[in-house]
Amino acid sequence: MALWRAYQRALAAHPWKVQVLTAGSLMGLGDMISQQLVERRGLREHQTRRTWTMVCLGCGFVGPVVGGWYKVLDRLIPGTTKLDALKKMLLDQGAFAPCFLGCFLPLVGTLNGLSAQDNWAKLQRDYPDALITNYYVRLWPAVQLANFYLVPLHYRLAVVQCVAVIWNSYLSWKAHQL
Repeated sequence: MALWRAYQRALAAHPWKVQVLTAGSLMGLGDMISQQLVERRGLREHQTRRTWTMVCLGCGFVGPVVGGWYKVLDRLIPGTTKLDALKKMLLDQGAFAPCFLGCFLPLVGTLNGLSAQDNWAKLQRDYPDALITNYYVRLWPAVQLANFYLVPLHYRLAVVQCVAVIWNSYLSWKAHQL
């Protein structure tokens, strides 16, 4: 509980910084889970640069973009009724998620040194599967519906990133397949 109270105090004092650092930390955790539990690399074969890339993506892309999106979404659809939450979830999953994945995957490819041609081929190969998995798992529509209905705006990114640790593991694995 003391850790949670400290997080709340830090979030109240520095909301943007804390949200961005939370996203980066949890993206890094997702990559570590991917490398250790999914890919079974072991500590000696762990790609530290890859983990730091995911941390940087979390801090420099995911945190600011998703955090900003939630603010825009609250302006577009003000309110916290069940209907408002449903509208936000539909807009989030129907418009934002496809665009986000379409930016995230090539950004990872670029940071990993792929040429424009290789990055485009990888995007064409991986994007449909990643997007279908986003919907097929049925995790995100349910999480976002609850998030938009129950969670105050300043906690939404943290809630999503906690749930996203598993999703980040999948995205890290998918984005780093060659």
